[in-house]
Amino acid sequence: MTTKEVDGAEELAADGLRWLLGVARDDADGGLGWPTRPSDDDLNPILYSGTASVVPVLLEARRHFGDDSYGDAAVRAARNLAAVLDGHDDDSLYFGRTGMALVLRAVHDELGDTAAGAASDRAMGLVRNGFDGTRWGELFELMGGNSGIGLGALLLGDVELAVRAVEPYVHTAERTATGVQWPFKPDVPGRMHHISHGTLGVVCGLASVGVATGRTDLAELALEGVADVVSRNEAGPEGFLVPHSDPAHAPDRAARYNYGWCHGPAGDAQVFRLLRDLFGGPVWPALVDRCWHTVVRSGLPERLRPGFWDNNGRCCGTAGVLALACDRIAEQGDAPDLARLLVADLAARALRDTDGARWSNVEHRADPSDLEPCTGWAMGNAGIVRELLRFVRLERGGDPDYAFAWPDQPAVRRSPAQATDPIRPAGGGAVS
Repeated sequence: MTTKEVDGAEELAADGLRWLLGVARDDADGGLGWPTRPSDDDLNPILYSGTASVVPVLLEARRHFGDDSYGDAAVRAARNLAAVLDGHDDDSLYFGRTGMALVLRAVHDELGDTAAGAASDRAMGLVRNGFDGTRWGELFELMGGNSGIGLGALLLGDVELAVRAVEPYVHTAERTATGVQWPFKPDVPGRMHHISHGTLGVVCGLASVGVATGRTDLAELALEGVADVVSRNEAGPEGFLVPHSDPAHAPDRAARYNYGWCHGPAGDAQVFRLLRDLFGGPVWPALVDRCWHTVVRSGLPERLRPGFWDNNGRCCGTAGVLALACDRIAEQGDAPDLARLLVADLAARALRDTDGARWSNVEHRADPSDLEPCTGWAMGNAGIVRELLRFVRLERGGDPDYAFAWPDQPAVRRSPAQATDPIRPAGGGAVS
């Protein structure tokens, strides 16, 4: 990529930030918040798609550009989050107070804002009070349930809560022919397999907490979950492609095979990167490579047919694949060809005017099919701009680390591969 093209990607990111700040809203207490979409009446505080998801890109921009105005906006956003903690009726990582607590702690650690640190502690106190002994709500996975709360608690140093969060998976695991799985909701027949709502998301919490606390029972249960998912691979020995769910959940809305972070190999690879770091051994890098093999050959980011690759965002689309591409460039020295293609695609699909840049995703079954641009991490500017800034740094030979480490995306590993063997599940179910 030429210097001019890299500079253009950075300018696109800066325009994305300008639009994002332009649609922010002041609250009554001097805070700053974001709706999911500019047309929405209410502010949205959550890590998936609201104010908490915008703060990480503000911290990223402050470091990248050396501009403290982004830090000032992050402090004001933290003030808004602190004000809504008590009234927000969800405790989860992506949709609730655990994610808000992580962001508030990051503002404290990065910017020295003590009020944000105190609010983070208060948020986790509310989370602890919301536990019924088994779960926090209907969802029982990474994004909205126990695994994400356990992962967040561990990152915030509350080891006791982390263990309490993931222990219920021991007695709720469903035995399969090759391992274990979990329901993501009560009374829903379909079992999901991937990171967002499925088995691999549960694995993230179980493995992280199990290894950190020396609970080999939790770590081994995580590996049994992986064994079940790996047994469902339909891409042969070189690739990795597991269906969205079995039996198919909402087949009228969800494709059988996906390729992004949420339900596809781009997210599966992040779990295998985590297990590589926790357990060592050759099996995990091999699985990461197989995921990447499938992603590269899928045809994305071309919109090959209606419903295929209609999203630019971090959760379900191009920015999530860019995150993995940049991880591989930083860790393995991969050629940047696909990363550059993804950035060029984001540039081509950006809507740019005097307000800045933003992205419209597509719903091919709707008329009109172009959706209103979103602000947050999952489908909007916050998630896209964060990955663009990191890509620019890598192209310039800079730091691959983020200002805010996303809870389920392992940091780039710079040390040589460990020679130890991974823990094997008791009673069979080995990953291969």
